[in-house]
Amino acid sequence: MAIALAATVATPAYAAPGRKQITDTMKRATRFMVEKVATNGGYVWSYLPDMSRRWGEMEAYPSMVWVQPPGTGTMGHLFLDAYHATGDEYYYQAAEKAADALISGQQPSGGWHYFIDFGGEASTRQWYDTIGKNAWRLEEFQHYWGNATFDDAGTSEAMQFLLRLYVEKRDPKYRPALEKAIDFVLESQYPVGGWPQRYPLKNEFAHHGKPDYSSFITFNDDVAGENIKFLRMCYQALGENRVLDAINRAMTVYLVTQQGKPQPGWALQYTVDLKPSGARTYEPTALATHATAGALSQLMDFYRLTGDTKFLARIPEALDWLDSLRLPDAQVKDGKAYPSFVEIGTDKPLYIHRRGSNVVNGAYYVDYDPANTVIHYGSTRALDVAGLRRRYEALKASNPAEIAKDSPLKPGPAKPLPRYFLLDMGKISDLNTSKEEASADGLVKSLNADGWWPTELKATSNPYKGDGSPAAQPGDYRETRVGDATDTSPYFAEKPVIGISTGTYIEHMETLIAALQKVGA
Repeated sequence: MAIALAATVATPAYAAPGRKQITDTMKRATRFMVEKVATNGGYVWSYLPDMSRRWGEMEAYPSMVWVQPPGTGTMGHLFLDAYHATGDEYYYQAAEKAADALISGQQPSGGWHYFIDFGGEASTRQWYDTIGKNAWRLEEFQHYWGNATFDDAGTSEAMQFLLRLYVEKRDPKYRPALEKAIDFVLESQYPVGGWPQRYPLKNEFAHHGKPDYSSFITFNDDVAGENIKFLRMCYQALGENRVLDAINRAMTVYLVTQQGKPQPGWALQYTVDLKPSGARTYEPTALATHATAGALSQLMDFYRLTGDTKFLARIPEALDWLDSLRLPDAQVKDGKAYPSFVEIGTDKPLYIHRRGSNVVNGAYYVDYDPANTVIHYGSTRALDVAGLRRRYEALKASNPAEIAKDSPLKPGPAKPLPRYFLLDMGKISDLNTSKEEASADGLVKSLNADGWWPTELKATSNPYKGDGSPAAQPGDYRETRVGDATDTSPYFAEKPVIGISTGTYIEHMETLIAALQKVGA
């Protein structure tokens, strides 16, 4: 009887948070970030609660803000997303503060470095002479070039955010910085269509027997793809006809850098005469399977933008080549079935190793041995070659004129940019409502009294305590993220501390913005 009675008791309906609960939570969390955490309107990636230490990709000075995502530009995008979701001017003002931080750090060339140091040139140089030069595995931080970088999407995200902010209200105060950014992308492009990693061009950091790679044509971290995206946005939103030639040359550079048979793939970098080249000491002169997969995806995007079948013509041979490189099942771990690097001329997989204990006595090297490879830069990759092939087959069967009819590159009036940048609003209708509401409810409840979401800071680093020693220190550092105690590279802490995370704030705000679409007005 009791069992039957229990079966008839209705489960209480889940009470989803209402719009006011969600917007109040968003506002409290944002006020904390804007009014307590920001430095001159900008942000790094994570902070200890007492602000005694903070990090971007590496440990930062209190005077620094990070441009590299998820930094100041990402926060600016989030603020504009929140502004669109709520109509609250506070978020627009927060976006303006982020823009002001970026503009203050925009270089005369029009681009950005990885970070902005409000402490000035002397502070930046001190950071490079201490923390930067002792980061064993982060060679891009070991030398201060003093120019701007396209690496890791920092410049591209900053440019895209400034464009988005400008078109929001057409405030003329943002136009000069935006024009400088457009000029920077156009001036730094090589005639063949690619871009260097850094600009204005310099060649002053040759080390470990390798040349300075920062002037090489770069596909690593989607440099070309991000610049094409920005220029396309400029044409779409501003009608900037002067960017069309640069877009077309940039799309074509993918065609001229694809290697011939029997190795029809791509490298991460190329010399200006279009020969594959290495970059950092753990990025050998080789073809790269992940660069190849990225290039194939871009070519399919270009076909959708233009309807030009030349972008599809050599995709099948590259897909076949990738299939031929699949590792034996016994060597596949965590779904990573393809070698990252392939020797030119032989198709042999290349594996990355290191010896020593710090940046002074240590060295990276490459061979054919898959044992004891470094873990901070994968020697193998998980690639969805079958998915790329399915996408290609669908595009091949399409009508070229039909597929490009709504392309933002088509002549015509300016077209609006996407309303939201950090979340795909088209997927919201596919979410499980109760799960989404429960997640929003959890975030409403877990925001602490100070206004931040407590987060385990999994990444940490050794504080600078002096330069590394010429003699290797005891220990095995072949497969660790960090070397001895003088290595300032970030690594994963065994016991993470609780702190403030910019990435967590962004992720949780995205969830709450998505929940607002369910709640409605």
